[in-house]
Formats: sequence, structure tokens, C-alpha cells
Amino acid sequence: MKVIKILALVVCLTSCSVTRTIVDKPITFDDERRILTLEYMQDRYGLVKESPNIIPKMIVLHWTVIPTFEKSFNAFDSPTLPNSRPDINAAGTLNVSSQFMVDRDGTIYRLMPETTMARHVIGLNHCAIGVENVGGDTGQPLTKAQLKSNIWLVRYLAEKYDIEYLIGHYEYSKFENHPLWLEQDEGYRTQKTDPGNDFMQNVRNAVKDLNFKPIPE
Repeated sequence: MKVIKILALVVCLTSCSVTRTIVDKPITFDDERRILTLEYMQDRYGLVKESPNIIPKMIVLHWTVIPTFEKSFNAFDSPTLPNSRPDINAAGTLNVSSQFMVDRDGTIYRLMPETTMARHVIGLNHCAIGVENVGGDTGQPLTKAQLKSNIWLVRYLAEKYDIEYLIGHYEYSKFENHPLWLEQDEGYRTQKTDPGNDFMQNVRNAVKDLNFKPIPE
């Protein structure tokens, strides 16, 4: 009996080590955010819709640069963009956000429904699921736990939706002139480096079997 219990514990620990769960922790999505999202879709993409729904075709990986989950969550929670973002404020007052956020310990949080538009990538929000990773950049590199969770989450999303592309935020501008690109302002671009080339390549190598389409050159 003792041996059986020990074996059961080993099996449990092994299975738990490869199991991921998603914790629902929604940001504020009230009438104001809904209206701002619909306005953004119309003004930026020429899409006139009654609901801010998307058909996901792409997963975009990011980093927040903000060192903690709490502060990162708070940065996304308000429906309106703070005055500290003059670089993108002219393109609309809808606050930035993403569908998912991965904490430094690997915990995956769902901030909003996967098929509701979030503002996280120029030109492609109408078809992209965003995954933000807490931290990143100088002095706070993304963790192994985050890497494992990103790999798991990409697989999870690819099973649910017809995902064609997996990209890092720094690669978004390669989609200009692509059929998925809808940004109408040729002057609205930002320079990005997230989530880092090494992190991105490690995720790609781990999900090679999913056969995503190559990024446009």
C-alpha cells in the first residue's frame, strides 16, 4: 500500500509539472471600453461592427517591461489610455490591453475573452490574440516558467482557433501590404523589441509541428 501511494504521488507530481491552467482575471470592459473599441475598429481599420469581436488568425507575444503582475494589470485595467502614452494617444483613447498575461512564475491570466479585440499591435488587432509577459527588457529577462507557459498557451490557442501566424511584437511591421494589415494611417508606427529574439525563437522551435505560416519578408 505504501509503495502504491508513493507511485501515485510520483505520477501526480510528474503530470502536474506539465499541466497548465488559465486563471480568469478580467480587466474592466464596460460600455465605455466597448464603445472605444468599436470606434478604434472603425477609425483605424474601416470596420463598422456592432460588437468588438474578432476571428483570431494570429498570436502576438509581448513583454510589459513593468516588473510585477499587479502593476502590469493596473496599466491595462482602465478603459482609456493614460496621458503617459503620447506616442499612441493620437491614434485613439482606447487603452492598451491583451487577451492574456503571463506572470513571472508562469501563471497564465486571461484578461478578456479571446475573441474580443484588444489594443496591443498596430494594424493587426482585428485578427490577433495578444499574450503579454510580465517584465522583460534590461535587468528583468523573461523566465523559463514564462517560456513554458507561452509554449503551452500557443498550443492551446492553436487547437481552438484557425491560427495562421505566430509573431513577436517586434515583427508586426512585416505585415504591411499583407491582406491582414488594415491600419489606414501610414504614419502610425512604433519601434518594438518585445518579447526578444531569443525568447521568440525558443517558442517557435517548441511549436514547429504546428506548421504556422512563415512571416512575410
